[in-house]
Amino acid sequence: MQKGKLSPVLKWAGGKTQLLDHIAGTMPAAYRRYYEPFVGGGAALFGLTPARASVNDRNEPLMNLYAQIRDSVEGVIERVRELDAAPCGKTSYYALRERYNEKVAARAFDAECAALMIWINKHCYNGLYRVNRKGRFNVPYNNRTGGKSVQESNLRAISDYLRTSDVTLTCLDFEEACAGVSAGDFVYFDSPYVPESPTASFTDYTTGGFSPADHERLAALFRRLDRIGAKVMLSNSDVPLVRSLYAGYRAQVLDARRQINRDARKRTGREVLITNYGP
Repeated sequence: MQKGKLSPVLKWAGGKTQLLDHIAGTMPAAYRRYYEPFVGGGAALFGLTPARASVNDRNEPLMNLYAQIRDSVEGVIERVRELDAAPCGKTSYYALRERYNEKVAARAFDAECAALMIWINKHCYNGLYRVNRKGRFNVPYNNRTGGKSVQESNLRAISDYLRTSDVTLTCLDFEEACAGVSAGDFVYFDSPYVPESPTASFTDYTTGGFSPADHERLAALFRRLDRIGAKVMLSNSDVPLVRSLYAGYRAQVLDARRQINRDARKRTGREVLITNYGP
């Protein structure tokens, strides 16, 4: 496992780059297989590069992005170059956003869809990934008119890691993604967070979002995995509901930045790492 070798391709709400040292320092010293059922922007996966991993997210375009980087990285790079070379403004942004939504609606998951996801992430407001109830990406333009949308060497390094390591990519419900977990495996849950206030929720990465019932299902799964002998870690907001759902487990409180919040004064918060094992 090599920490800090790779960087996330996308800006992602709740990304763990800033907390990677804490996560790495809290991980078990040894485990069999790494599971990450909510991979999101991949900061933990790409920062830790476990040799054996099962990686999942319910966001289909996101998992297509990782599959295309693994299997067709040069095609993705070529298409991003084409997008970066064209004049960029408000009209072109919304045209490309519509093109992306059309491909997602048609489930046309290919290198172009992956490239559009990368380009839009760099040109949308605050790098926020949000969809409406119909599953359409609806974040407005951030007025960026130029610059490279991707670090090509990093994309190729990610491709090499995904191809040469024992990494499985899936797009399933988080419970299904953990069906193969057994004693001695390590599971890291970085689910959509419980909001710190009624107006602080950014959970609509997929159609339907992540409900209170989903948080209860996740806590029940955490306890099941604990009973079978897996090592389990969970990140979430340090709020009463999380403390209640995971009562009895170890909790490490961390200060974190909220880079996606539109109000700069509210870009700090307290997070908690819950584990079922000791130091």
